[in-house]
Order: sequence, then structure tokens, then C-alpha cells
Amino acid sequence: MDKSGLPPEVQLPVEYLGGSPFSSYLVPGLLLAVIVGGTHTVAFVLLLRRRGLASMAAATAGYSILVWIFVQMALIPFSALQAVYFSAGLAEVGLLLLLLGVASPERTASFPELLGPLGPVEGREPAVGSSHDRRKHSA
Repeated sequence: MDKSGLPPEVQLPVEYLGGSPFSSYLVPGLLLAVIVGGTHTVAFVLLLRRRGLASMAAATAGYSILVWIFVQMALIPFSALQAVYFSAGLAEVGLLLLLLGVASPERTASFPELLGPLGPVEGREPAVGSSHDRRKHSA
């Protein structure tokens, strides 16, 4: 045990921070708590209160963990836990896209004409120059 109070089995070697701008895990830990934890907390509270910005906050939170893990994998040696957290972030963003109806397997299989470049079009006019617009004008 060292002064952190953690057993040696769960402590990360300080050598992992070589090549990064940090000399200890304090600042990265605080950034992780504030940026990733904070955005997830805000998204959760907005979702509980059914606010209009809940989806945007959830997307920000999901992408924040993906960016965090991507940068972490670029700076320190790979760990299986990084893959787990990256997968969790992908699942979070994927579930949000399903919730918003952007990625809906049933609708796109049944109605392929409703699939726009970023998801279902739902009665909106396709953008000029889109594949839908070209199909409409070429027929």
C-alpha cells in the first residue's frame, strides 16, 4: 500500500503517463470526473426531468466517453477495460440513435424510401442533390 490507500493490484503505473502532459493521475482523474461524469450526470438529470435538451446531452455524454477512451488508447498502453468502456460508449450512442428514430431497423426494412442520409425522412422533402432527390428526378 502507498499513500493513496489503494492496493498495488489496482494502481496504474506512473510510466503509463510518459508521453502525456501529466505527471500524476490527479488531473486526468479530475478531467474524467468533470467531463465524462459531469456530462452523463447532466444528461441523466435532464432525462429524468423530461427536458428537450436531454437527447443532445445524452449524445454529448456518449461521444465524450468515446473521445476520452480514444485519446487514452493513443496515449497509454491498451487495456481490455478500454475496449469495454469504448463498447459501452458505442452502445450508448447506438441506443440513443434508436430512441430518436434515426436508426430504426424495422422502418428501414419495411420502407426503404423513408431512409435519408442520416435516418428516416418522415414526410420531409429530401435535400436537393440527395440520392432521394436524384431518384425522384430521374424517374
